Amino acid sequence: MKPMKKVEIVIDSVHLNRLLETLEKAGVSGYTVFRDVLGKGERGIMAGDELTDVFKNSYVITVCPEDVAQKVAESIRPLLKKLGGMCLISDVLWLEH
Repeated sequence: MKPMKKVEIVIDSVHLNRLLETLEKAGVSGYTVFRDVLGKGERGIMAGDELTDVFKNSYVITVCPEDVAQKVAESIRPLLKKLGGMCLISDVLWLEH
């Protein structure tokens, strides 16, 4: 097993493409996206039952080396500050196959 960092991000779905571009520029080579994530945060309830992405969230998860996670954190901090959302970074073990 290999020590890595797991990066989890929740962001408004309308800003998802911008976030994914930022992740790729920071060196992220792969990610998984869950659309229509429901929850409640500082901007209230995100119900996910709208026809457009305006009131919907997306959840992005990736695993990367620590240096890439640092670049991700630096890159998305201004984005999250401006657009809202959240990011969690934690230690994980990658099971190589």
